Amino acid sequence: MTIYSQHASRGKTQILVTFQGPDGVVSKTVTSLGESGLAVPIVDALNRISAFATVPVSIHDRRERRVDYYPREHLAALTDAAARAELLSGAHSLWYEYVCLRLHQALADLESALVTLPDTVNRAIRSELEAEEHELRAALDDFSGTSSEDDRELERHWEFDHPFVKYDDGMDTLSDETREQLDRREAGFTAEERKKAVADLRVLVTAHSQGGGTWAALDDPSYQLFAEPYDSDGFYLTVQAPEPGDDDASWEIEVGRWEPDDPDEEYGDHTSATGSPVIGCALPAAPSAGEIAYLLKSVYEKPLLLAEWAETPVGVVLAGTTMVATKRYDS
Repeated sequence: MTIYSQHASRGKTQILVTFQGPDGVVSKTVTSLGESGLAVPIVDALNRISAFATVPVSIHDRRERRVDYYPREHLAALTDAAARAELLSGAHSLWYEYVCLRLHQALADLESALVTLPDTVNRAIRSELEAEEHELRAALDDFSGTSSEDDRELERHWEFDHPFVKYDDGMDTLSDETREQLDRREAGFTAEERKKAVADLRVLVTAHSQGGGTWAALDDPSYQLFAEPYDSDGFYLTVQAPEPGDDDASWEIEVGRWEPDDPDEEYGDHTSATGSPVIGCALPAAPSAGEIAYLLKSVYEKPLLLAEWAETPVGVVLAGTTMVATKRYDS
């Protein structure tokens, strides 16, 4: 629907909104700030909010060989603080709930960026979100044929399948590849299994945002988190959620290591390597996002802690944690 940017003007930094209007592309000033550094997190959060709000209502839901539309309930969260909790309670589909979670995080980031700024800036930003929600809802009503003839002409143009947003959020949340991956993951799930998978997704994604940084990756946002901090001597950490429907499965924390495919090479000098698990910890209960984030922060601050954990015998607690090694994969 919109793209946000910042622009220096007369000693201040303007936050601009750009959109496609009836007569072409239009840019308007949302608000001005005295320091450019204050605008950066606001612009970033606004772009994510716009993308996460707009893309789900701009594409078809093609799960299970059907063509349907994604919900629009998430739009209420742009202007209604009470509605934001609903972003974390649905179970429509893995991808849609993933986007809702990321929208919730973007809205929280915007609130954090605004907390110390003047009321005039706060009011301008909230007014912009109101305009964004109103125009998008009106465009959707027009698209679905439910708008009245008395509705005024829309200022911001929206076109299904061609949303005017800044796509890249650094995590490929909105990419076709991510959506198709999650759609394949939930294929065949019962409603209860999907609900559990969504809950696990929220734990992994929230943990990643709290403690992962750029060196940790969501290989599958609903199933596995992979972390390989720099200077870890080839060791890495994986956090895996259990398969829904498998009553005997548990959350697994594994420490693995890359081994050179050529045994005569040292780690770091090789051109190819294969990763193998060294130890595993089957958790007796599902971890919280905070507990996983703590692990990520620990190995980020002390990468060789992974090497220390890899030496842990079965039945012994990993140093600095409450996790017990339940399995060794080496001899």
